[in-house]
Amino acid sequence: MRGALSTALPLRQRGLSLIELLVAMVIGLIVTLAVTSVITVGEGKRRTTTSTNDMDQAGAYAAYLLDRAVRSAGSSLTQSTQPTDRGVFGCRLNVASLLPASAFPAPFAKNFKAASDLRVAPVLIAKSQSDAGSDVLVVMGGDAVAGGVPRGLTDPGSANTLSMDNTVGISTDDLVLVSQNGTADCLLEQVTGTSTKVLTVGGTYYTAGKTTSLQTLAASTSTYVTPLGNPANGNVQFQLFGVGDSSTLYGYDLLQGGGTTTAQALADGVIQMRALYGLDTNGDGILDAWADPGATGYDISTVMTTTATLRQIVAVRVSLVMRSASKERDPVSAASLTLFGDAVDASKKSLAQTVTLTGADDTHYRYRVVDFTVPLRNMLLLP
Repeated sequence: MRGALSTALPLRQRGLSLIELLVAMVIGLIVTLAVTSVITVGEGKRRTTTSTNDMDQAGAYAAYLLDRAVRSAGSSLTQSTQPTDRGVFGCRLNVASLLPASAFPAPFAKNFKAASDLRVAPVLIAKSQSDAGSDVLVVMGGDAVAGGVPRGLTDPGSANTLSMDNTVGISTDDLVLVSQNGTADCLLEQVTGTSTKVLTVGGTYYTAGKTTSLQTLAASTSTYVTPLGNPANGNVQFQLFGVGDSSTLYGYDLLQGGGTTTAQALADGVIQMRALYGLDTNGDGILDAWADPGATGYDISTVMTTTATLRQIVAVRVSLVMRSASKERDPVSAASLTLFGDAVDASKKSLAQTVTLTGADDTHYRYRVVDFTVPLRNMLLLP
């Protein structure tokens, strides 16, 4: 017995058969496929969620920028219409060599028709006139220390001096608007010096005038000077807003503050911007109806030269169409979007607009419509 135990051979360890190996490989592949599928779906959801959040944030930021600009439109300008018209609303704007202009940079270079004849107005809407086909918003205003109160000239001046009762609140480098009721042109001038009753003008924004000279306006006591503010303090705004290439909202400073000659990108993911005028048609300070800037009598050329229409505009409604940056494998959006579905004009006609997605892959992206109304607080102050 002892010898038998000592001579017994250990059991030999057996390996996997080919069938067992194939079964194990199949199970492993199934598990790998399942895990990969979960990761792929999860990553796709993560990209969609991130892209949607980015789109929402970009839309909120773009709305904030436009709201801030439009809400203050007409500041330092509206007081020049009361109690009598001083010739500010609708006057042709002359600014050094900057305005009138033959053209503006992209995205306002191809279609913007008001470049050569831009008039003073708190807000203007140019229907479908950006290079990408969006509406263009024109916003003007200031924030002068003197409160934008217009001052009449008291004595004849010259090609570079303006004489008035006093110059309190006006400082060197401030901008002033020189206008006269019944005169088509108004001249934006920069102050280079002040005395008790005389402003000396010159500098970067000085203009001798083109079809109407500063000397002619300065010689008349029916001419008014409206303080606008100091461009170095960023409180004078003469701006354009519109959508350009690469689905980007751009802003352009008409006064080229800081030497900037190109439009500045403000927010990405914006494929379209549309806007409506909000009108107070009976002068009671309450918005009564909306107006499409493409309708008869509300195109930019007509509005900016018609003071009565400018005085009726008390709000602007803006719709931004935002697009996500992430392309989906399958279509996820309808082929068209409806804007201003609840807006009607004075005759109760619907002002709904449709944005059609014409690109082959457009429906593979997600969209948001950011719709907001901005009251023009300075216009609402008018009686």
